[in-house]
Amino acid sequence: MNLENPLIVQGDRTLLLDVHAPLANDCRNDLIPFAELERSPEHLHTYRLTPLSLWNATSAGFTPQDAISVLEKYARYDVPQSITMWIQETASRFGKLRLVPGPKILVPVKPSDIFDTNKSNASIKEVTEQYLYLLANSRPVYLEIKSNPQAKKLMEPCQYDPSQVDEPLELSAEEREYCFKLKLTDRGTIKQVLLNSLWPVKDEIQLEDGEPLDFNLRETTLSGKKFDIRSYQKQAAAALVGNKGPGTGFGTIVLPCGAGKTIVGMTIMDILKTSTLIITTNISAVHQWIQELKDKSNLSDEQIAEYTGENKTLAQVTVATYQILTWRPDKTGPYPHFSIFTKRHWGLIIYDEVHMLPAPVFRVVAELQAVRRVGLTATLVREDGCEGYVFSLVGPKRYDVPWKELERDHWIATAECVEVRLDLPEATQIEYAVAQTRIKHRIASENPVKVQVTKQIIQRYPQDKILVIGQYLEQLDTIAKELNAPIITGKTPNTERDTIYKDFREGKIHVLVVSKVANFAIDLPDASIAIQVSGTFGSRQEEAQRLGRILRPKERTSRFFTLITRNTVEEDFGSNRQKFLAEQGYSYKIIRYSQESDLDQIQETSALE
Repeated sequence: MNLENPLIVQGDRTLLLDVHAPLANDCRNDLIPFAELERSPEHLHTYRLTPLSLWNATSAGFTPQDAISVLEKYARYDVPQSITMWIQETASRFGKLRLVPGPKILVPVKPSDIFDTNKSNASIKEVTEQYLYLLANSRPVYLEIKSNPQAKKLMEPCQYDPSQVDEPLELSAEEREYCFKLKLTDRGTIKQVLLNSLWPVKDEIQLEDGEPLDFNLRETTLSGKKFDIRSYQKQAAAALVGNKGPGTGFGTIVLPCGAGKTIVGMTIMDILKTSTLIITTNISAVHQWIQELKDKSNLSDEQIAEYTGENKTLAQVTVATYQILTWRPDKTGPYPHFSIFTKRHWGLIIYDEVHMLPAPVFRVVAELQAVRRVGLTATLVREDGCEGYVFSLVGPKRYDVPWKELERDHWIATAECVEVRLDLPEATQIEYAVAQTRIKHRIASENPVKVQVTKQIIQRYPQDKILVIGQYLEQLDTIAKELNAPIITGKTPNTERDTIYKDFREGKIHVLVVSKVANFAIDLPDASIAIQVSGTFGSRQEEAQRLGRILRPKERTSRFFTLITRNTVEEDFGSNRQKFLAEQGYSYKIIRYSQESDLDQIQETSALE
């Protein structure tokens, strides 16, 4: 027992962190690899140990004993034995099921099953089909998997036959016997099914090499700047690529916005030197990727292509959007642009902002398990609870680093978060009181007082580049007119967007109003203030992304303002949105606004600059 320690470990697998204890910040950083933040009020933050958080940690080399040691180091009271036992047993499930290469079998086909127009259907009687082995390390595990009704549909019990495999494995007698056979095309689906049954699969199949690519990063960019890859960017790329052997080459890298995830992606490309498909969130992000590739690598214009609604071309490096891939002529028809995944022999697929992967693309990813792939994100939080899909289909978390650690080393900007709470006008209070919850949120979000508070904040920072970010277009239109500022929404043509972003970067525009289209993958390095006037209910992921718009390293302190209507549902949603940032060590300064002079409290932090 050490009453000065910050952590209380409870038998229900919750962890209470006393934020005022001396070692609270160190403890928070050490918890990030294997625990999830649930609640973050002023004094005690609540974390929870989950199977997925432990398996992510284990796959990245974090052992059960490492997790137990962290708890014992910071625990105020003795760690319950039930917790240490649960950590050991749960983490050890990772690796008890292994996916390894299986036989290639000739199977008969019908002429109608062949779609290669260069061959005569009538002449094809059979084709070679690749199978895989799923190995269990014990009889109890084998019997549990064997009885899984969903898994039964995808695989059948068998015995490992080394004579049918190109490179036989040295296996124990148990693994040879406790074996299943499945089709290569079901590789991702079976991992997804078994993860839902709390059985993570360790994929040990060698990934295929794609088409070679002459790719090298420059030492000096085309714009004339010295180009150095940061140490953590190199570590992240190395963690993903590994030794290029079985079990490596796929996974997720988690880094803060502004920490250079694009550079990590390009570093992986430099290591692998293979044809690459990059999928990102919108056309502006596509153009940014292409610009970065041209500026920092030896790729020629002919080697880079854009595959979007505006331009559908393919090259050795192709950058596409999730939107074009998930478009289809009718709601029940096929996705015509999925063919992009098979039109070239890709050696690497980069899923930018992987937490945004839409359900149709998940289905494609389930089939593309033989290709090296990386997901880039600032947070694996998904409000739909589908983090497990990212784990099983794209790959487990390979690299993560605390935001505050990068801030300490000046790789991202120092940031202050300020929540301004203001009243709902009297004329709107009755309308709010009788409205349904969803309408209540909109009434509170579009509080007209926010317009005047936004103007007052902007007037206080004439030297800063400021983003005003919101959810509701009518509200944003009103603010843009009041500020005489340009606005970017989903309706803004892409050429106009690129022009506005360029003017903002070059200082021709001081204030820019943006909808949620600017949440992701937009590089505005000089933005130092963001004013959030409304958001998507309680989305933690959105909060992290919006703060990320102002985290590019700079001399001055960045400020993230959130305007919240007091005593409304917006307060509750706002608290949920702050959870992820609290996990990263950020705290919110709260200002109760009734008149402009209340904003003077912000200036108390000016000594940071």
